[in-house]
Amino acid sequence: MIAIDWGSSSLRAYRLDAAGGILEQRRSDQGVLLCNGEFTAVLLKLIEGWEDPVILLAGMIGSRSGWREMPYLDCPVGVQELATALEPMQISELPGRTLWFVPGVADQSSASVPDVVRGEETQVCGLLDALQQGSHVVCLPGTHSKWIVVRDGRLQSINTAMTGEIYAVLRQHSMLGKLMGGDDSRFDAYAFDMGLQRSAEMGGLLHHLFGVRTAGLFGQFSEAALPSYLSGLLIGHEVRASELFSRTPRPAQVPPVGSDRLLTAYARTLLALGIGVQRHPEHLAASGMHALWQLRSRAQ
Repeated sequence: MIAIDWGSSSLRAYRLDAAGGILEQRRSDQGVLLCNGEFTAVLLKLIEGWEDPVILLAGMIGSRSGWREMPYLDCPVGVQELATALEPMQISELPGRTLWFVPGVADQSSASVPDVVRGEETQVCGLLDALQQGSHVVCLPGTHSKWIVVRDGRLQSINTAMTGEIYAVLRQHSMLGKLMGGDDSRFDAYAFDMGLQRSAEMGGLLHHLFGVRTAGLFGQFSEAALPSYLSGLLIGHEVRASELFSRTPRPAQVPPVGSDRLLTAYARTLLALGIGVQRHPEHLAASGMHALWQLRSRAQ
């Protein structure tokens, strides 16, 4: 089978064997918001040469902005409900093959506004085998970072922080970015730690953000180090406001799931706050989609 993790800014494709092992993987920057609605053309190019009849798609591709809008299932929800809710679609360009779309998950327990995930639910499904029974807080950093409480294999609640998107907006479209170099690929551990430390001080995030500018103006950090300082500041505020600090007792360990770069930053933050870390790669989404298809195919 083929598993497609199709987000807003990028997508990843995995060709899997019968046991869920990854035979091959490919990436593209043609995310839902960047491909101008050319979903069929992007998919055909990405999976060229892969002839598997079953193709599962998860993420923003199933959103209102995507190829086919999928409903949200309400928390608490488990793998079986997600598998049952998969919806098929066939296209003339792929005769004899079926696209299966994964639904999103909604948390409507708040008295104010709901919270949702699209795509991250597959990473949680792929993580379940590594989690013992009981309650766990799972961290899924990204453009929109997700903090999901999992209890006995079921998604119980969702808390989203727009950390990655706010970082990008500030870097590209604010006066803070004008003091930074164009390349933020270099991780400056000292600057990151100082931003993390600053997030614990009085004043709040909005005040602290202006301090990024003054730290640059007064030469406390170079233009190459300022992005790491900003990252530490934002992630520090996110983690301190997350599910971790509203739970008693605080979890001894958190399993973050994501790319190597984000895992480095979030693991460093969690460890600095006295919380153990068990890192997991972003391709857990493929494992989760394989688990969903196994359940769905048995029911057919």
